[in-house]
Amino acid sequence: MNVQFEERPAQHGYRIGIASLDAEKSLNALSLPMIEALDAKLKAWADDPGIACVMLRGNGPKAFCAGGDVVQLVHQCREHPGEIPPLARRFFADEYRLDYRIHTYPKPFICWAHGHVLGGGMGLMQAADLRIVTPGSRLGMPEVNIGLYPDVGGSWFLARLPGKLGLFLGLTASSINATDALQLNLADRVLLDSQQDDLLSGLAQLNWQEHSQQQLHSLLKALENQARSELPEAQWLPRRERIDELLDVPDLPQAWQAISALQTDSDALLARAGKTLAGGCPLTGHLVWEQIKRARQLSLAEVFRMEYAMSLNCCRHPEFPEGVRSRLIDKDHAPHWHWPDVANIPQQVIDAHFAPAWDGDHPLADL
Repeated sequence: MNVQFEERPAQHGYRIGIASLDAEKSLNALSLPMIEALDAKLKAWADDPGIACVMLRGNGPKAFCAGGDVVQLVHQCREHPGEIPPLARRFFADEYRLDYRIHTYPKPFICWAHGHVLGGGMGLMQAADLRIVTPGSRLGMPEVNIGLYPDVGGSWFLARLPGKLGLFLGLTASSINATDALQLNLADRVLLDSQQDDLLSGLAQLNWQEHSQQQLHSLLKALENQARSELPEAQWLPRRERIDELLDVPDLPQAWQAISALQTDSDALLARAGKTLAGGCPLTGHLVWEQIKRARQLSLAEVFRMEYAMSLNCCRHPEFPEGVRSRLIDKDHAPHWHWPDVANIPQQVIDAHFAPAWDGDHPLADL
């Protein structure tokens, strides 16, 4: 199942639960068995009075988690065009339940998010109440490249970034470094890669019976002092004013045009963002625009219910299977989008992605 679980002894008979994603070759991409194993163990640890704290991490030096394992899902989509494969209903429901469990976890939950943290990895990380990056962490939501949209709670955390930055990052799949993550409240602490064992040793020494939150805060603050000097330069807050001005437009086609025009910009970072968007999925652009607008008025549970409908509908429309084919299966990086012109996508197609794709109550009604 590519997940390892460990319990380390702590003071006064308590234990620290450690869950490690263990699919290094795929950069710890989340499969359905991994999601189900994680959810079951986290539920058991939440109910176990002897577990004081939980850490989630990824094995291997390159990534905490580079997203969900969507290739198998898309194989089923291509076998049943226009339909929703049973795997999709189960995969997205289980993944979003796992994310929601972490968001609402009753014990201190630490996510060690080193290296690549993309898509489904961001869903796990952003749900944790203590999100740790290392100086080399690279976060992002790259779904515009594969015809999906920033799911796993992306509607929630992108909508809460300053100004238009959430919209910009969702549209352009731009990489977020450790400093950006801290400044944008997408991370809580930075530690060196070499400090993970120090953190685990410190957790084992805490007195979990009294004032544990204060002790945990002091431990993290002391360790972080060593890492702050290794942080990279900020990328996105210094560019916020220009991005806000670019995206001060009434609709997505104009936003798409404004960002695409950056391809020849003297600012290399913005030029890269413009190039990525120009090669991305126009339908995804509309979904990002709409999900962020809607999410501002929704609770966290309502966000996951909205995203569940969006994800199922993406599976029965052609863009998601084609994007994954181009990017991850054939790897020709030449997608043939069904709706290539961002200005000519029918509104009913966009609206259809938010419509229920099941009979009866919402499958996530109990969140």
